[in-house]
Amino acid sequence: MRFVGYHCDGCGRDLGPEEAVYRCPSCGENLSVRPDFASVTRAQIEASRDPSLWRYAPLLPVAVPGAESGPLASVGGTPLYDAPRAAARFGVARVSLKDEGRMPTGSLKDRASAVVVQRAREIGDVPIITASTGNAGVALAAMARAAGREAVILVPESAPPAKIAQLMIYGARLALVRGSYDDAFALSEVAARELGWYCRNTGQNPFTLEGKKTAAFEIAEQLGWQVPDRVFVSVGDGNIISAVHKGFRELLQLGWIERIPKLMGVQAAGSSPIYAAFASGSRAIEEVQAHTLADSISAGRPSDGRRALAAARDSGGAMLSVSDDAILSAIASLGRDAAVFAEPAAAAAYAGLERAASQGRLDESEHVLVLITGTGLKDVGAATRAAGAKPPIIEPELGALQRALEL
Repeated sequence: MRFVGYHCDGCGRDLGPEEAVYRCPSCGENLSVRPDFASVTRAQIEASRDPSLWRYAPLLPVAVPGAESGPLASVGGTPLYDAPRAAARFGVARVSLKDEGRMPTGSLKDRASAVVVQRAREIGDVPIITASTGNAGVALAAMARAAGREAVILVPESAPPAKIAQLMIYGARLALVRGSYDDAFALSEVAARELGWYCRNTGQNPFTLEGKKTAAFEIAEQLGWQVPDRVFVSVGDGNIISAVHKGFRELLQLGWIERIPKLMGVQAAGSSPIYAAFASGSRAIEEVQAHTLADSISAGRPSDGRRALAAARDSGGAMLSVSDDAILSAIASLGRDAAVFAEPAAAAAYAGLERAASQGRLDESEHVLVLITGTGLKDVGAATRAAGAKPPIIEPELGALQRALEL
């Protein structure tokens, strides 16, 4: 795809590729990359033997990395499973799960970081900085390391130990911030501006959307260029649901799909400013103090909230809110319904499906897809809580085994 510039999602202004880097210089709103798909055909995509997101190179605004780039060249291509037990439980025709926990670092954020790192290569040899609750930072640390670039990661000191360990293993320059994700985000913006670093921040950098939109491309292609009736997506900053919306819109523009699915955004109740705006019918998103065990969607001041709100409304979908207890329950339900292990933020989308079913929002003829954004190995502590009672410890004797299993 030829990169022709940006479009401001606030004031509607179009800009050339040299007129902006992050937000709109006129109104400060988020930008989207403007594509030129004039010469792109579906046959080009289908002829590719590359199973990664780079099979969609004609629809992406950056160059394809070489095979020597390791994980950077192998992001994407995650499996899509049917979950018939879930479909029966929720009373719908079909439930599918897109398992992003199978990514190189275990989360969908690899998609954004891969494309951002490729864009950074084009800009110059400067460090790349990001604020993260963990997953975006881990993804950037790995992709930057694969590309031989320096990454600087700021995360709240409350981030789960598994994510901090991943960051340290990849050799990123890591700082734990005393405060929230929003505090880390603000600091990273200042550092990027004052030190001349390239900023990967979700929402702020338009190329994050370009990476994450490939999840929509894969869903459509894996379903034979069809789309589900609804897609449930966990929402924190709002960038993933915005990207999925952009991906489906572009496929519709190309004529490769016939409609856009209803996008169902799901927020944790303790961090739900976008849901509050949706429920009230407002266009304004009010900041909240975020408190939720689902750290990956904890964002009291969502950086891509307006586009997320528009994605739900424009697609005919909705925003939902679920409790932390419901999220913990959904971790266990996902494992038992479909043998998929999800971190709390990813399980929030499944909790949203459970809530929508309980509210009678779903039709029995519907095909529903849930985007599982990260593996449960990201937060083993939460998984242990979700699993419930600890297994018994027994003597190495058959009788003891029978008694323990109540045989």
